[in-house]
Amino acid sequence: MSYHPLLEGAIELHCHSYPSIFPRKQTDWELIEDVKVAKMAGVVLKAHEANTVDRATLIRLKEPELHVYGGIVLNEFTGGLSPKTVDAAIRQGAKIIWMPTISANQHCCHIGKKKTRFFNSERPLENAEVGLTILDDNNQLKPEVHEILTLIGEADIALATGHLSAEEVAILIDSAKEHKIEKILIQHADLGIAPVPLDMQKEFARKGAILEKCYLACSEDFQDLTAVQMAESIKEIGADSCVLVTDYGQDHNIPPIAALSKFVHEMVEEGISNEEIQTMIVQNPRKLLGI
Repeated sequence: MSYHPLLEGAIELHCHSYPSIFPRKQTDWELIEDVKVAKMAGVVLKAHEANTVDRATLIRLKEPELHVYGGIVLNEFTGGLSPKTVDAAIRQGAKIIWMPTISANQHCCHIGKKKTRFFNSERPLENAEVGLTILDDNNQLKPEVHEILTLIGEADIALATGHLSAEEVAILIDSAKEHKIEKILIQHADLGIAPVPLDMQKEFARKGAILEKCYLACSEDFQDLTAVQMAESIKEIGADSCVLVTDYGQDHNIPPIAALSKFVHEMVEEGISNEEIQTMIVQNPRKLLGI
């Protein structure tokens, strides 16, 4: 398969592959082969249910020219909001710590209201009506979240917001800055699971965060906005504060790198310049990964 030439040197920060307890389109190795064919620089492996640092490390041993990294999502599967879990992942070499995704209160509330094809195969979580939140009863960050932020700041790695609500994200960003965290990634801000209004997206960008512009939001699974609207949001926020990602890997969708290629093509068609594309898929990912 041929991929868009602008993918050369790119890094995909948000996609899913197998091994996983959820149905996935490709194995890690199949994903990596696509990365190589597209002449990309690398990829970040993400799993809702497991630490991906060890998988990424093994891949780099075989493919040392690629930037393949992992991290951990702080879901119930992995111990939740556990500083010890985060410390261990950082010691292994995690590049990103993701806040809760499918265990997040925001996610559980959304899925409770709307069952989508994307989640039909995923087993309901225990206490799904509650889920995890980073806030205490006084709407302040929990002590363990402060501990986690301290660890991330000391390691100088990226903090990603997962499926937290926009209100939680706003509080998290301000605290992250107090903890000297410089690399903040707002995940799929346009996706219906945990949407962030455009005015808040622009405010987060002003505070130095990078926003994921996620192709899954334009997919048949969600249809949260069109390619035209996606491009307009990038123009309003500015490419310097955005990254293009897919969040693909589900077994019913096309493979992640094919999706990223389509995404780039559609954004170019909607007036995003080649230079802006390179900023969003080459420069900003490298900045977030510290490479």
